Amino acid sequence: MFALVPHEAEPPTVNLKCDPEWSELLRKAYDAVQPGYHQNKKHWNTVVLDGSVPDDEIAELVAHSYELVVASLPRRVREGL
Repeated sequence: MFALVPHEAEPPTVNLKCDPEWSELLRKAYDAVQPGYHQNKKHWNTVVLDGSVPDDEIAELVAHSYELVVASLPRRVREGL
């Protein structure tokens, strides 16, 4: 799992895996980036999708989360993706 999107969150949110050092920078830069709700707060962020985080930054965070998860998979599984 690289992203968790609650169905009924208002405003909408997404939980994304993130490098711990980058997480700290993002949390300081954006009020909408918070420690991961019901996740390991060192490795996960909850991003409130309220428009305060630019779309290109969110796209980069999604890609980063995916890359982190894929990198942790066994090689034969990664090759099948």
